[in-house]
Amino acid sequence: MSITTSIQLTQSSRYRLHNNQLIPVTGYGTWQVPAEDASKLVYEALEIGYRHIDSAEIYGNQRECAQAIHKFCQDTKTPREDIWFTTKIWNDDHGYDETREAVKKIADDVKEYVGYVDLVLVHSPLTNKKKRLGTWKALQEFTKPNDHILIRSLGVSNYGIRHLDELFEWDGLTVRPVINQLELHPWSPQVKLREYCVRKDIHLEAYSPLTQGKKLNDPELKSLAQQSGDSAAAILLKWSYLQGFIVLVKSSDVKRMKENFDVLPPGKPDDDCTVERFMGKVDLDPGVLAKLNKPNSHDVIAWGGNDPTEYDG
Repeated sequence: MSITTSIQLTQSSRYRLHNNQLIPVTGYGTWQVPAEDASKLVYEALEIGYRHIDSAEIYGNQRECAQAIHKFCQDTKTPREDIWFTTKIWNDDHGYDETREAVKKIADDVKEYVGYVDLVLVHSPLTNKKKRLGTWKALQEFTKPNDHILIRSLGVSNYGIRHLDELFEWDGLTVRPVINQLELHPWSPQVKLREYCVRKDIHLEAYSPLTQGKKLNDPELKSLAQQSGDSAAAILLKWSYLQGFIVLVKSSDVKRMKENFDVLPPGKPDDDCTVERFMGKVDLDPGVLAKLNKPNSHDVIAWGGNDPTEYDG
């Protein structure tokens, strides 16, 4: 893939998905955020300026995330439509009937606070074909008016090419995935999978863009930080933005939450990345980018180091 050294983005920028929904380019991730802390942290993230909150069934905090969104919207008169809320269907709930019940649980947890869900992802492919397709069949039904909760967009997470091929070749497909959420950073760039997703008009969303802290003391990265004047974290986040990713950042420290958000320059609420106008500039020195260009690297950090995109079940 070609190396992009500069991109026009701001804190308010959104990417237009193939279903015409606009998703904020920066999201606040809530993995490992306990339910008792989630409302406070999500509210603080929204105060900082985040407009994209990422939760999941298995995180056990989707209700609290929704409560924080509701409170923030009430307190600040922010329209609900300005905030993007994602949750995910866990492996144990794969299958048609199981997923229908899981969505009803999502409705019980969040509907009174947020009204609808912007995006539901299949959290991983780690079951089997019948269950994965049964899950998708069920999710498609909730993208139409129903008695439980409306889901505006569907996507996948940790899906490899074979899992996506399976979905696209299924004759029951009526709603195409808009997102594939993956572990993405210079040490796990997933080049072939990314190229596939681009061809299929699927946006890439990067989780663990800061490598869960595992690479922040990497000697090469530290040297690049010294040379560039950016922090190691800022370099990694800029790398992700320059790849065109939607970027999920996670911290329970308000100072770091703001530092991560401030990697992008301030912007206006109507910044749409499909509109060709100057919005703000994010760039990295070509020499820094060249050093971070590791197309053959496959150093997976999440999932115990086992890459779920390669699952063959």
